[in-house]
Amino acid sequence: MTTAAVEAKGLIKRFGDFTAVNALDMTIPRGSFYAFLGPNGAGKSTTISLLTGIYAPDGGSLSLLGIDAVKDPLAVKSRVGVVPEELSLFERLTGRQYLTFCGRMHGLAGDESERRADELLTLTELSYKGGALVAEYSKGMRRRLAISAALVHAPDLVFLDEPFEGIDVIAAGVIRELLSELSRRGVTLLLTTHVLEIADRLATHAGIIRAGTLVDEGPVAELVARHEVKSLEQVFEKLIGVPVARDAKLSFYGAARAG
Repeated sequence: MTTAAVEAKGLIKRFGDFTAVNALDMTIPRGSFYAFLGPNGAGKSTTISLLTGIYAPDGGSLSLLGIDAVKDPLAVKSRVGVVPEELSLFERLTGRQYLTFCGRMHGLAGDESERRADELLTLTELSYKGGALVAEYSKGMRRRLAISAALVHAPDLVFLDEPFEGIDVIAAGVIRELLSELSRRGVTLLLTTHVLEIADRLATHAGIIRAGTLVDEGPVAELVARHEVKSLEQVFEKLIGVPVARDAKLSFYGAARAG
């Protein structure tokens, strides 16, 4: 069995004359927690769309869990969970009904689907909202429900696109603990986030993308040592070239206040 959960070689995706993903190579070991980092427009979401079968690549090869994801996408989907950045949930179902429905769609028997729904609602601290319509859920509750739906069939590989975007501290804490528990259980996780502190805290491996190309990847400890810095956040800043604003002057601001 291959030790890689994700193996991409020369992956390409074009939109007209624009190349969004340019000969991308990526290797994610099984059981790792992989932080996929990059600035806005770098190609993170397009890459995830390629990895999850939403887009077909224009070039290169892609293997997920040892399966050719281009030739046999259905075999891959049964073992993969996806939490997209933009959520699309069935709002006229209750949270429990929604998770049960997702379980049935993955081929689980009715009683097993209901059992897993209840377990996931408890795990994500949504039991008290299980009988409420999804339309009544807050953004953080919706995010936790979407993660539960991605886990209901016990996938081996889970993709999470900005799961911490726009949610409160309580929801973020619940999600962080859930992801840590999944990682401890050997589930392979790929996470995109702009919150580099979370990536620093959770990730065992990381890859940094710029202009559609992966500029570096590997175990976090090796990345930090290789770039002679102290954290993953500093690796990101070094590779991406984060602009420094401390010398910027707003001359008009002081003048306006003085006036």
